[in-house]
Formats: sequence, structure tokens, C-alpha cells
Amino acid sequence: MTLPTDDRDALFKAFGRAFFKEDLDALYDAVVTGDFTWTINVAGDDVRVLDSRDKIADFIAERRRMLDNVRFEDVVYHHAPDASFMTFRMTATDKMTGAAIERHGVERYAFRDGRLAMKDVYTRAG
Repeated sequence: MTLPTDDRDALFKAFGRAFFKEDLDALYDAVVTGDFTWTINVAGDDVRVLDSRDKIADFIAERRRMLDNVRFEDVVYHHAPDASFMTFRMTATDKMTGAAIERHGVERYAFRDGRLAMKDVYTRAG
């Protein structure tokens, strides 16, 4: 059965809240499946597979060390029967250099049992 749009939107809101609060308990208790997999290209061809709570925690800590003032703007969700897509613009400041960062991206989400099962993130420099 396809997850209704309202349920998907509630998951996205809960995911964002848990992610930005760095609350992995909230993320795993109510938002993602136990085997949730998140892939993300971090720098060029460096694709990371975050397929455990520890890997996601490490990614969050790394992002906190490297970036400041992270903002997601121009966010639009696009829902298809078996997946949802989010387009966005992310801005941040590199903590080491003070340089402004801008990336544009698309995220693809898949669902299972009323939760997020997969998140693939594709970005490019703005």
C-alpha cells in the first residue's frame, strides 16, 4: 500500500526535527525503519552509506564540526506512488575557512511499514 501524502509529510517534518536536534532516539523510535539506509555524496564522488545509527551519529558530528549556519531553502516535495522526492538549496558556512557554501540537491525517499526506509541524497555546488 502506498503511504498517503499527509503521512509522508508528517515523517519528513519529524525527520527534520530529529536531525536538527541530533535526536537519534526520536529518529529511530518513530521515523525510520530499523534498517534505514541513507546515502549521500559528501564531496564530489565520495558517496557515503549511512546504514546504522552509529554511522548517522558520526555524520551528524562531522557536519557539526565542519559547518555552521546550515539552512535548507527552496524546499519542495514531489510525491510519486512509491517514492517521494525533495528538491532544495542548502547554504552554510565552512567553519575552517569562513567561506560560504551553497549546494543544490534532490533527495529520494522510500517507505516501508509507515516509516522512512531509504534516503538518497544527490547534490552539486551552487
